[in-house]
Amino acid sequence: MELPPGFSKPKINGKVCRLKKYLYGLKQSPRAWFDRFRRALCGMGYKQCNGDHTVFYRHSGRRIALLAVYVDDIIITGDDEVEIKRMKENLSKEFEVKDLGQLKYFLGIEVARSPKGIVLSQRKYVLDLLNETGMLGCRPASTPMDPNHKLCAESGHSINKEKYQRLVGRLIYLCHTRPDISYAVSVVSRYMHDPRSKHLDAVYQILRYLKSNPGKGLMFRSNGHLNVESYCDADWASCLDDRRYTSGYCVFVGGNLVSWRSKKQSVVSRSTAEAEYKAMSLVVSEVLWVRNLLTELNVLRNVPMRV
Repeated sequence: MELPPGFSKPKINGKVCRLKKYLYGLKQSPRAWFDRFRRALCGMGYKQCNGDHTVFYRHSGRRIALLAVYVDDIIITGDDEVEIKRMKENLSKEFEVKDLGQLKYFLGIEVARSPKGIVLSQRKYVLDLLNETGMLGCRPASTPMDPNHKLCAESGHSINKEKYQRLVGRLIYLCHTRPDISYAVSVVSRYMHDPRSKHLDAVYQILRYLKSNPGKGLMFRSNGHLNVESYCDADWASCLDDRRYTSGYCVFVGGNLVSWRSKKQSVVSRSTAEAEYKAMSLVVSEVLWVRNLLTELNVLRNVPMRV
């Protein structure tokens, strides 16, 4: 760090600046900000969730107030309106905050409400992505990827790595509300270090599939229960490069999809049965995490979970 003009004097040469305020761009600034925010909330009587350290909660009898934070974007929810109002007042004393009202748009995710439930989608995000890539007027595709694809590390000639990584990175973020493209995105993300032309063609097919229905998302409705159910599956030796298997799972809470994943695993299975058992171990770990999180928030009854 260089001294600004006008401060260069013989007696100051060789000295450093002492940081009094954390600034954006420094490595320690996010950690310092979150620690400051955490101490303020804990001082208000809130507890930090063990399952997800960005979630804070406070129980008042049978009511609960919840707060989730991502850097400096905050979501507040719960059924304790009195506590929520008190929390907002205390936060305004500690920080410069702005209440934007009911949640409608958060980190690129659009929230729509109706008597039937809540819908999460990324329609604007998809349309912006299609516009930037010049695919807004393309012909839609019915599937995100050919189920019998033969992609491998040597498929085609080399292409611009930065462009490919930027496209796939944006598709990875889109998987937050589009589980239907999770498998296709997991396949194209395997070749980020050395992308080829065939890999880019697969990315464009995902974009054409998104063009067919850019507003598709997740629907959350009240089904009268909070039972936890999960499903898992795995193929065997599907990757043509190293013969590793790909596993996938999805977890439902109260009949609503809350967690899903599709990923090529780090080990080679010797049989289809071994691949299936390893996929089951992954989904059981995820289900246990969901149970611990909901149990800590006192919103889950002690009932068996189905796998």
